[in-house]
Amino acid sequence: MSETVKLRSRSSSEKRRPSVFWVLAALVIPLWSCMVRYRFTPESKLPQSGPFILSPNHYSEIDPLAMGVAVWHLGRVPRFMAKASLFKIPVVSWALRASGQIPVDRAGTPRAGANANPMGAANQLIEQQSSVIVYPEGTLTRDPDLWPMRGKSGAVRLALESGMPLIPAAHWGTQRLMPRYGKRIHPFPRKTIKVAVGEPLDLSRFQGREIDQQVVGEATELLMNKITALLAGLRGEQPPAERWDPAKHQQSETGRF
Repeated sequence: MSETVKLRSRSSSEKRRPSVFWVLAALVIPLWSCMVRYRFTPESKLPQSGPFILSPNHYSEIDPLAMGVAVWHLGRVPRFMAKASLFKIPVVSWALRASGQIPVDRAGTPRAGANANPMGAANQLIEQQSSVIVYPEGTLTRDPDLWPMRGKSGAVRLALESGMPLIPAAHWGTQRLMPRYGKRIHPFPRKTIKVAVGEPLDLSRFQGREIDQQVVGEATELLMNKITALLAGLRGEQPPAERWDPAKHQQSETGRF
């Protein structure tokens, strides 16, 4: 298993600028720290300036909070592409908009319009030199042992079309705080969440090629392989030989099951 270490919070100029994140961090992190301790692999780091896409695994509904705080500890401000429906909830909507989260409708939903294409938001992130967290699986993994399942194209397509660096990441431990599809948090005893952040994905082999289904599929498989390898290091286990595909197991890819 990869060695994990405590990490001192590093502060980028983005994080030092006064913002609503200071308020959210002051409210959330002290309580969160009573429930969670982080252990980062020695290689885990994020660019301290410039835009990038961070793509982690996803197996618990509390993962966004876990990864958001991890990104804050690594010195950057966390932003997500969040379901547009969340922006209709009072208070939650204010917090999401004030902290720069990005509303995205699922393609094919009745309200999917401009929000269904995140490239406009990506351009804004590039202009602001900001980052975004995008879950490549699109939802909680269906794999019974919580390994990453088949990836979707969103994170990779965004990286290929925008030119933003795509960074794979993995974490392990949030399932003890809140099991997959669980309705309650189990704060005691304090849980350890291990985090590994990889190097930016080398997408140079795709330069100059049309961003079609084949290119996106190859790049997505490359991304999922990197995420799975990072998770295997945290777990100290071998991943399954074949990645879980919900379609092959007569499962829907969204919603609880």
